[in-house]
Amino acid sequence: MTMMQKENPLPMELSDLESGRWPGRSECFRVALTIPLNGSAGIWAPSCISSAQVAVSELNKRNGIKGRKVQLIMINAAVEAEEPIEEIVNDLIELGAIDAIVGMHISAIRQRLSKVVRQRIPYVYTPLYEGGETTAGLFAIGETPAEQLGPALSWLQKIYRPRKWALIGNDYVWPRSSNYYAKNCLRTIGLEPVMETYVPFGTGNMSGLVERLDASGADAVLVSLVGQDAVNFNRAFGRQGLQRRMLRLSCAMEENGLLACGTGNLERLFSVSSYFGAVATDANAAFKERYHTLHGDAAPTLNALGQSTYEGMHYLSALLRDFGDVWHMKSSRDNLSVIHESGRSSGRNPSGARPPVYLARADGVQFCDFKLL
Repeated sequence: MTMMQKENPLPMELSDLESGRWPGRSECFRVALTIPLNGSAGIWAPSCISSAQVAVSELNKRNGIKGRKVQLIMINAAVEAEEPIEEIVNDLIELGAIDAIVGMHISAIRQRLSKVVRQRIPYVYTPLYEGGETTAGLFAIGETPAEQLGPALSWLQKIYRPRKWALIGNDYVWPRSSNYYAKNCLRTIGLEPVMETYVPFGTGNMSGLVERLDASGADAVLVSLVGQDAVNFNRAFGRQGLQRRMLRLSCAMEENGLLACGTGNLERLFSVSSYFGAVATDANAAFKERYHTLHGDAAPTLNALGQSTYEGMHYLSALLRDFGDVWHMKSSRDNLSVIHESGRSSGRNPSGARPPVYLARADGVQFCDFKLL
């Protein structure tokens, strides 16, 4: 990956704090970029870092944030991280070492962090999530099941008419909440899932799970697995040959995961998101041009989760620019009209309208046939 480091300094590491190499508070506006760097969701890290760096480069060419140059501080937000992230973040806030958080991680981590941040610094949470976040000072900007899952289920039922759904996910709040929402949607048309199963993070061998899925008689499955766990599931799914008779729908399968699954394991797989790297919109074309101008053609694959860190950085900047210190009394439920840069949409609609959502089909290791829901 080619980096233009003069315009885009590399993120600082936590070890810099101990060595005394951190710049003074007046010199930089320090944003903790909390993303999974290892474990099941670590597959997302390169795209998330690279996308956030594009935003930092753009902000620093202007006036930074609050008139200060922006500096990213990398913090591992993986469930499998050795050190508790809430302790690290709390210590950094108390030391005055970070000024804000932009987080792209699972909801379980968000819930842990929200208990220690306590409105001391703004916290922008960027990926899709289960909805309902009302913590003051915390702004969740990703899609919810009502925006994403509901329309996708409705379209697949209309076109393919599956009669037996299975629900599979990792064992934490987002898959459970998404499946609860899905069950309510299915019940409105007289359907009950024939299987509902949750697995721990880092489940390497999915063969037994796939065999149970096969035996369930399902003709469609909602897959709410994260990162490498989703990859392992889809590989086992393909080995079992279930793609010949069973639909798959995912709200979190993105381009990196698609590449890792392999071409032969992706038939009849659908993903729903407000961003895909190949969506032909003016906003995405402009974002992709800036991304590859900074990082080159060999940059990490663009995807929804990476784009979200780009958008999260710009959302943070615009929030502080346009709403000043009001942020600590507001939250996601206030639906503030924060006008900001985004790869999902122009971001220029003062009504605060949400970005469009697309349903895509896997074709080889690419997404295609984008259906605006």
